[in-house]
Formats: sequence, C-alpha cells, structure tokens
Amino acid sequence: MDIKREDFEVIGINVKSAEAIVRPSMSFAQDAWRRFKKNKVALVSAILLLIIILLSIFVPIFNPHQFDKMTIAIKNKFYLPGYWFGTDIMGRDLWLRVWLGGRVSLTIGIVGAICIIVIGTLYGGISGYLGGNVDLVMMRIAEVISSIPYMIIVIMFSLILKRGIAAIIIAVVIDGWIDTARLIRGQVLQLKEQEFVLAARALGASPMRIILKHLVPNVIGYLIVNLTLQIPSLIFAEAFLSFVGIGIMPPNPSWGNLLSAAQPQLQFYPYQLFYPGLALALTMLSFNLMGDGLRDAVDPRLRQ
Repeated sequence: MDIKREDFEVIGINVKSAEAIVRPSMSFAQDAWRRFKKNKVALVSAILLLIIILLSIFVPIFNPHQFDKMTIAIKNKFYLPGYWFGTDIMGRDLWLRVWLGGRVSLTIGIVGAICIIVIGTLYGGISGYLGGNVDLVMMRIAEVISSIPYMIIVIMFSLILKRGIAAIIIAVVIDGWIDTARLIRGQVLQLKEQEFVLAARALGASPMRIILKHLVPNVIGYLIVNLTLQIPSLIFAEAFLSFVGIGIMPPNPSWGNLLSAAQPQLQFYPYQLFYPGLALALTMLSFNLMGDGLRDAVDPRLRQ
C-alpha cells in the first residue's frame, strides 16, 4: 500500500495564517497606499483635488486672456466663446479668475498648514517628551499667544506687510500652530509611557531613535488628519478675510473676494457666485473626505 503525503491532514495549522506568514512584507508606505486604495470615497476625493490643483496651476498659464483686463462691452455674460464661466461685472474672464483665485487660496491653505504642522509638531513633541518645568513653561507661552484675538493678528500683519498672501499666511500660522502643539504633546505624553517605549529605553535606544522609530509612526495618523483639516480651514479663513475686505486685494482674485464681488449681483447674475462657491465647497469637502481615508490608512493600530 502506497502512502502519500496528501493522505495526511496536518492538525493545528491554520492555512490562512500560514499564507499570511509567507506573504511578501511591505513597507509602511506600501501598506498605507494599499489600504487607501480600498477607500473609494477617499480615492475619488484625491482625484478631484488633483484635478482642481492642476486646473489652478495650468489654466492661468495657458489662458489667452488677462485676469485684470476689463471689457465693458461683454460684462455680465453667462457664456461667450472662449469664456467658459462667462464674464463678471467688469467684463473679465471668470473662468481664468476662478482658477487663479484657486491658486491663491490653495497656496495659502497648503503652505500655511505645512508651517502649522511643522511648528506645532516640534513644539509639542519637545514639550511632551521633556516634560517637567520645560513643559510647564512652553505651555504657558502657548497660552499667552492663544489669548491674542485672531483678527488683531491679521490686521497687524496686514498693516506691516500690506494685504497679501504673506500677511495672511503669517497671521494664520501664528494663531493656528497652538492646537497642533497641544495635540502632539498629549499624544507624546501618552506614548512615552507605553511598554514599547520603555523597552526601547531599556535596550539603550537613543531619544532620537525612540522619537523617529516609535513615537512618530504612532502620531503620523493624527498629523495627516490635522493637516487635511487645517488646509480647508485655512482656505475658508482666507475666503472669509477676503470677503470682508481685509484679505487679498482686488484686482488680484481669490475665492473670497470673488464671492464678495458677486454677492451684490446674486439676484441678477447668480452664476458669478455659483462658480467660485462650487470650487470652494468641492475643495473643502474633498480635503475632509481624503483626510478620513488617510487617517485609516496610516494608523499603525489598523495595520494588518
């Protein structure tokens, strides 16, 4: 009687577990991208954001019209050949001005959010990791800065630097990094007492290695979410400041001053408010939905 290997059943081995063991290993970035692709809503939001960003970059470059050229003969036209979004009350190309305004608003949102994340992470990480009197002094300084009204900061830098992109970015960064610093400080205070951090210290790991290898991967999910929430909030802040007249100065367009200029014409020419409002709403919604997907993708606790 011939005995074959297939005649025997191996007891105590889970086939799926065994396959998982021999599965090719993936880096943190590869695994995050694999999980992000499974979230269809976040993926569509990322694609929509990419389209908006590309339009904001390339439409002002290749458009034959000038954003500040006024042609009264074609003012308030819903559509004209070569004017996809029509013209505004001054006869300017609304298609060009919407995407040029998107370039300004996205620049303020992205640059300001990156500065907020970098400053807040460094400040909060140092405060939380060192603790003691250093933490006490650093948090009191942050509280003093946060007590200054936001509008005073904006007006002060608008007077010093003149109204423009630089003044808005500096103002929103000064006011916005404190919440990020508090968030990172709280996460570091919690993580530095965890068993894996204590084990790394016992094995002689340097503070820098502990921060880079153990603390940063566990807070990167919070940073990504915070970044994707900061960008739309800063875009909205710019839109509000420009809408009330203390942001980007006309004739330079931004979504905020485009909405402000279109508001008196709403009853007769609603399309002038619709196009920049739609671009602003889609951008903020896409950033929020993409942020939810990135949070799930980069969280080490959800890694399989």
